[in-house]
Amino acid sequence: MMNKEKLRNACQSASQVFAKINKGRYIDLQSKLEYCIGSYDHDKNPSGLIEYGKVALNELKAFKAQNPRKVNKKIIEDLEKQLS
Repeated sequence: MMNKEKLRNACQSASQVFAKINKGRYIDLQSKLEYCIGSYDHDKNPSGLIEYGKVALNELKAFKAQNPRKVNKKIIEDLEKQLS
């Protein structure tokens, strides 16, 4: 069973990675993750975290394939674990 707080933290880490990458194509995803984190903190409903966590996971995997040293493997593993 998914631990909602760990999912929240994994999404927060992903958002921080997108901020560090600082490419225009990730600005929208980063802002959606931040919104979902804030929403979860308010109402404890993880649906947005799940939805955008999956999108973030796919984007991070694709980015890491092109830039292996710019994304920490643990961030991807944490997202995978919490979304499985």
